[in-house]
Amino acid sequence: MKTKVQAFTLHEMVIVMIISTIVIGIAFTVLSLVQRHMWSIQQNFNLNTEFNRIEQALWIDTNRYNTINFNAIENEIKFRSEIDSTIYRFKLDYVLKDRDTFHITIKEKTVFFDGNKVSKGVIDALRLQLPKQYKAQSIFVFKSNDATQFID
Repeated sequence: MKTKVQAFTLHEMVIVMIISTIVIGIAFTVLSLVQRHMWSIQQNFNLNTEFNRIEQALWIDTNRYNTINFNAIENEIKFRSEIDSTIYRFKLDYVLKDRDTFHITIKEKTVFFDGNKVSKGVIDALRLQLPKQYKAQSIFVFKSNDATQFID
């Protein structure tokens, strides 16, 4: 009844440990690459979300309010109607709208009235040029003027 138990030698165990270490190292490398890729997708999603939020807010306010004024000194745009108003304040790295904050950098801001560039006063169109991190996109919003714009 002498049976020999099968066992691995020390050399075989060392080889198994080396192969296991290599496999675990590759697994952690792949995991870190996937995490970086997910992080970049999240950053891209956040940038696009902010871009879409400010564009949508500008379109809504442009069509909701009768009068739009640009103040170059304070770097703000005031939207007014008979019953309500709102103000967009353009800062270096963000835009404030009442209680909303849009974390977006504006490279260049151009305002228009009746198809011509203006530097201040009543406007009817606005173009915001964004930097390279937003793929140099621009936002252009406008409104149709009614007779009250030209009477005042």
